[in-house]
Parts: sequence; C-alpha cells; structure tokens
Amino acid sequence: MLRFAQIEFLWGLVLIPLFIILYLVVRRWKRKALKSLGDRETVGKIIPEVSFSRPGIKFVFFLIAFAALVIGLSDPQIGTKMEEAKKSGSDLIVLLDVSNSMLAGDLAPNRLENAKRAISQMIDNLHNDRIGIVIFAGEAYVQLPITTDHSAAKLFLDNINTNIVPTQGTAIGAAIDMGLKTFDLVSGTSKAMILMTDGENHEDDAVQAAERARKKGVTIHVVGLGSTEGAPVPIYKNGSPVGFHLDEAGKTVVSKLNEDMGKEIAAAGNGVYVRASNANSGLPLVMSQVDKMQKNTYESKAFKNYEDRFQFFLALCFVLLIIEFFISSRKNLKLSEVNLFEVRKP
Repeated sequence: MLRFAQIEFLWGLVLIPLFIILYLVVRRWKRKALKSLGDRETVGKIIPEVSFSRPGIKFVFFLIAFAALVIGLSDPQIGTKMEEAKKSGSDLIVLLDVSNSMLAGDLAPNRLENAKRAISQMIDNLHNDRIGIVIFAGEAYVQLPITTDHSAAKLFLDNINTNIVPTQGTAIGAAIDMGLKTFDLVSGTSKAMILMTDGENHEDDAVQAAERARKKGVTIHVVGLGSTEGAPVPIYKNGSPVGFHLDEAGKTVVSKLNEDMGKEIAAAGNGVYVRASNANSGLPLVMSQVDKMQKNTYESKAFKNYEDRFQFFLALCFVLLIIEFFISSRKNLKLSEVNLFEVRKP
C-alpha cells in the first residue's frame, strides 16, 4: 500500500505544465531569432556549434529531476514492514456526575464544565492508559467504553451535558457498578475509577458499591466538585438561564458539596479524595496515584508500519541534475568531426 506522508508537496507537480509552456515560448522565440539570420543550413555554417536538440534533452532531464524532487519531498511510504506493538498501562474509567446540581456556579463556569475541562487536560497527558467514561444522574450509562483512542474520548466528552440522562437524581452506587461491568476484569491491567461529583447522593449506597469494587481490585478516587457554602442551581431555556430551581416551599435550592460522602467513598474504594477548585482540578494528584499503579501489558498485535521511500526519488533527482549539468547546450566540434562509419576509398 502506497501513501504520502506530506501529500501537500504534490501540488508542486502543477508547475510542470507551466515549465513546458515557458520552455516552448522561449524555444519559439529563439528559433525566430535564428531564422532571421537565415535558413537552418546557413545558420549552421555561421554558428556551427549551435545545437537544436541538446536544449530539449537538457529540459527533459530537468523536468524528470523536478518531478522526482517533488515526489521525494512528499515522502512516499510503502506499508510492507510488519511490526508487533505492545502497550503497557492502566485502565481508567471516569464516573462523571451530570445531575442538575452540577450546573451550580461555585466553580467557573459551572461544576460540570469545570470537570469536563479537567478531564480533557487529563486525556492530553495520558500515554498508553486506556480510558472509558460513565455518566450518571438518576441512572448510569456508559458514554464511552474502554479505549486507547484518546481523540474519541475527547469527542465524546464534548457532547456531555445535563440533558443527556433522562432521569435526574444522583445514583453514585449505580455508576460504580456500571463501571465494574465496563472493565475487562479478566485482563491483568491495573484498574481505577475517578468519581467526579458534588457528592449529593440520593439514590443508593455508594459506599457499599465502592467496597465491592475494591474487593475486585478496582481503586476508586474521588474528586469533589463544588463548595461547602453551595450555590443555587440555575434553570436553562434555549441555552440561557431563566431562573433557579426552587424547593416545595418556594425557596431557592442551594446545592452544597458533600465532602463527607466523597471521603467515605474514597476510603471504601482504597483511593484518595481531593476537592477541586478554580485553580486546581484535583486530577493531577489523582493521576499521581494512578501512575504508581503497576503497568501491565494489555495489548499485543501485529500491524503494518510504513517505510519511507523518499531516498530513491531524491537520489534520482540528484543524478539527473548532474547529467543535465554536464550536457552542453552547444555541439562539440571535435567530436562532430569523428565519423566512425566513414568508408575510406582506396
């Protein structure tokens, strides 16, 4: 299979027709100039060293050399070499809270967007670690299965919002159980979950779920999003805030970070708890713990690797230019006098 690593350089081939047109124009002008001196035989006697064919030969060599240079710069590659790739890393699943309380503005611009920005930066710093994303509110859903495609992870992350889950609430335990199902528990890779939530769990026993995960060899780290003072939860309509959520008494609902819940889940999951802020997402500390985990080989596969072939075209260009340089535009009168096939009369 052939491909070009720098395919944009192939646009240089467009210059070849322009060179041909320019050469023909100059050649026609020269012939008119010589014709003004007389016919071809007369010009040959007046200027015997003039060659009518050698400039054309030199031009052909130049064109081929230029085409070889352009192709060489485009770096042609052939996929003929087989290599084996082995990667070592950990499996990570981000459990991201998408309940309405994550729209509170005590983290700029809000808790959810602050978390998404931090996750995106974390993905940029991943190496061979695989990553998956589970979102949850009243129920938990797999947004992205475990993958090594970090670009896809960022694409899926961008599409996350509070409307993506139909049932509101905060079911942290369900999210942890969903994360366990997403993991390949048979492979020997180190596994961890990163729970990012404001800790307002109303649906299930998240601590027991964290204990179940720990028993299966999965560590759970918790990043608390929000402030203990709390902030009102805005209501959006057509992308614009139109008010705040109210309780049954008609008072504005204030969502507060439940740090005690986050610390309990982290302790039960044998992980660390860190509180996010506008200046520090908390994920660097979590990732430092993940980096301490044992890295095991999780993938081994054969694939085609492309080999560069630009050297041949650049070498051809160099040789042709040397030949073109040594081809004189004028006749060699001494050589033209030599006639190897002349028949001498006795």
